[in-house]
This record gives sequence, C-alpha cells and structure tokens, in this order.
Amino acid sequence: MTDALDMAIDARGLSHRFGSSVLAVDDVSFQVSSGEIFGLVGPDGAGKSSLIRMLSTVLRPSEGDADIFGASVLHKPDAVKPRIGYMSQRFSLYPDLTVTENLSFFANLRGVPRREIRPRSARLLEFAGLTEFASRQAQFLSGGMKQKLALAVTLIHEPDLLFLDEPTTGVDPVSRREFWRIIAGLHRRGITVFVATPYMDEAERCTHVAFMDGGRILFRDTPAGLKSRVPGRLLEVCTKEQRTTRALLEPHPWALSVTVLGDVVRLIFTPDGPSELEIETLLSSAGVVTQCVRPVRVDMEATFAFLAEEARQNREVAS
Repeated sequence: MTDALDMAIDARGLSHRFGSSVLAVDDVSFQVSSGEIFGLVGPDGAGKSSLIRMLSTVLRPSEGDADIFGASVLHKPDAVKPRIGYMSQRFSLYPDLTVTENLSFFANLRGVPRREIRPRSARLLEFAGLTEFASRQAQFLSGGMKQKLALAVTLIHEPDLLFLDEPTTGVDPVSRREFWRIIAGLHRRGITVFVATPYMDEAERCTHVAFMDGGRILFRDTPAGLKSRVPGRLLEVCTKEQRTTRALLEPHPWALSVTVLGDVVRLIFTPDGPSELEIETLLSSAGVVTQCVRPVRVDMEATFAFLAEEARQNREVAS
C-alpha cells in the first residue's frame, strides 16, 4: 500500500455511465505514486479517455471517487485543478496565434502571474525545442511541433501531475521519440505523468502499466513484471501466408497464443513445445513457405496480446 503522503492518485470504485445503457468505466480502483510514469493501454472503446476525464475533473463520476494528492475529484475539484495538467486527444490551439501568443493566452487563462509568463514560456520553449519557432503561427507547425506546443501549454501553470490522453497518436516516429524525451525530462524533475497510449514501445518506457478493456483495469504491473507473466517462448514466423500459418498453429496444445503482427506471425508456445526446426517442418509439410522462423524476446506487444486473450478466456469461463 502506498503511503498517503506519496500518493498522486487514489481511485476507488470509479464508474461512469453515459445514459442508462453505456457503462464506460466499471468499478475501477488503483493507486499511482508520486513521480511515476503510469501508462494506460487498451483497445479503442476500453474506457481510457473517460477514466482520464474523471481523474482530471472534466467528467463527474457516476459512482466512486478519486483523490488527487489527497483532494477528492468529486467533492474538491477546485483543489485538484491547480495541481494537474490535462492534454486531451483533441487539444485545441489557436491557429492564428503564434507559439508565444498561445502560451501567453493559456497562462492568463490558468492564472499564472503576469511577471512569470515570459520566463516560464522561455523555459518551456527551450525544453520542448520550440524556441526558434516562437513567432510562427500554430497553424504552420508540423504535427509533432503542435503536440509539443500543446504539452508546453499544459505545463505553463507548473502542475504536479500531468494527464496525457494518447498524445502521440498520428505523430511521426521521430517526433514520438522527441516527445518521450520531454516526458522523461519531466519525470526526472519529479512530475507525475499519467499517459494513455496505443503504442507498446511507449508502454515499455513507463514505470507501471495498466491494461484496460471493457471499462475495467484487468491487470497492472511494471513492464518487467507483466512480461514475466508470459509462461512460454516467443517465435516469429515470416511468411506471406499468415492466415494459413495461424490456422495451422492454433489447434496445438503447446500453442499458447498466435497473433498476426504486420508481415509476421507471432507464436507464444510452452517451454516443452517443439523446436524452431520442428515448427518450420510442420509448416512446410502443409505447403507454407516461410522466409524465417526465429526466436525473439518477449516484448510488450506479445505480452499484452497474450494477457488480453487470457483475460477474454477467463471471462468466457466465468459467464
């Protein structure tokens, strides 16, 4: 149990309904310690955005509550807001304002003292690598630069906890790496970061990760802890016949998980299962042409595919 003084988030039985039929978040409880980078992953429609919106006081919980640094989002939202920054999926900058003007506008909106706006803006522009673009209108920034400006705007009032809802979706790989360099810098400064992401390589960078599906958090742990839950070995089969390969491998009792990822089929199989050569022989005897059959380390992509399938099977058994 995390000490209350070191706890950034303490969520207890959080639920939210849209109307009478849609239960977006279902009885979610968890804790996040101060200084963590907490990652939230899951499929579209899992409830991630609704959860973040409740924690950031944008959406009122239907049931349950959460404390942010000891203040209730339900009963003391005005005490929560000054300590958090929230960057939604559709964060809107003003396209006709320059980078500096956007920062100044949102600084005034968040009550930053006037004497602090210029030095804070300068520090954030340098931190985000946007100093040379300070006089450029936001509409003429690249996608990656817009996201970095949106992050700078979110940080202008110097929050202790940052909520980021899939901040790098649609951003090129170079900009994604640069964005995470900035997040790592925030982490070193002691800022707690709560980030929803669809990218497994980003989940790998978090101190703790939770997987959400169907409105519930199904499991959470460190990245290393989650990967240790995968009981077998991981093999990649490079072939143009992915569907046939999957159909051939899935029925075997040693096949724990078979998924298609890009142009490869990924097989998690039991430690006492067949060798790579035996699997290659099995496929070739069925007429499947393979370019490679290679063992790889268990990564977050394979981990979540396995754990999500395991959770689905457990739900089916329970029902």
